[in-house]
Amino acid sequence: MVRHLEERTERKQHKRKKQRKKKRFRKLLLFFLILVIAAGAYVYYQYQQGLAEADGAFGKDGQFNFNGASANLDSMNVLLLGIDSRGEEHSRADTIMIAHYDKDSNQPKIVSLMRDSYVDIPGHGKNKLNSAYAFGGPELMRKTIKENFGVDVNYYAVVDFKGFSKVADTIAPEGITVTVPHEMSSGIGMTLKPGKQTLHGDKLLGYVRFRHDSQSDFGRVKRQQEVIGKLMDEALQVKTLAKAPKLWGVIDPYVDTNIPPKTFIVIGKDFLVGNQPDLKSLRLPVEGSYSNERISGIGAVLSIDLEENKQALQSFLN
Repeated sequence: MVRHLEERTERKQHKRKKQRKKKRFRKLLLFFLILVIAAGAYVYYQYQQGLAEADGAFGKDGQFNFNGASANLDSMNVLLLGIDSRGEEHSRADTIMIAHYDKDSNQPKIVSLMRDSYVDIPGHGKNKLNSAYAFGGPELMRKTIKENFGVDVNYYAVVDFKGFSKVADTIAPEGITVTVPHEMSSGIGMTLKPGKQTLHGDKLLGYVRFRHDSQSDFGRVKRQQEVIGKLMDEALQVKTLAKAPKLWGVIDPYVDTNIPPKTFIVIGKDFLVGNQPDLKSLRLPVEGSYSNERISGIGAVLSIDLEENKQALQSFLN
């Protein structure tokens, strides 16, 4: 009789323990669901805030036909094109870059190609490199780079410079510190005084776009690479990562790209968990491999040594 009562008591205790475990599990599950919902609401709210601050739209991503080489998540090249006017049929690329990602080295690299380089454009003869975008969008630019420099790209991203100011202010609300070498005013709608200073939004855009001095586009490319490196450093700070959804909302209307969302996530994760080296950069044409010429009907161009620059680009990326 006593043993029977003890067994009943043990069963009741065991049952109560199971019930308590179930209750704890349900509470943990509920807490987790609340966190997921709250996180989703935060991401959505921040993204919408970013969209509200943007005042333009490119349209749907992947609007251009693009036949870049098949990519994997270990190594890839992305064609970055900066333009002045969204979606205009005959706009030329103001900025031409290749961003390189390699999982093993975790070393970010960026190549700036001078827009006045005189090259062969498939189906259009010889012309300035930036005219390839006007003739056939990102796909013709891809073909042109591959034909002249022997490097193919996997994805493209066309960026409207009108969104640069908002993106820069979202990433670096305290501004980016640069040293202005001399007074800059012509062609940028403002005047930047010489000296070390912290620039925001439109002034930072003016700094990277100015080209009316003795260095012309060469100085501009150097400043673009400088600012991209500093913005990248800011973007990887913990305080900036919390604003990632808002930042994407700001950027989204100004960028047309065919990069899959999964690829963004994987690359972003690798940069965050890895020991992030400084951005390495290259400019084409390399020093001593070009001359200034004037071509009738086209204007001032850079006549470049294609073989030397082809080798320099492949060596840099590999």
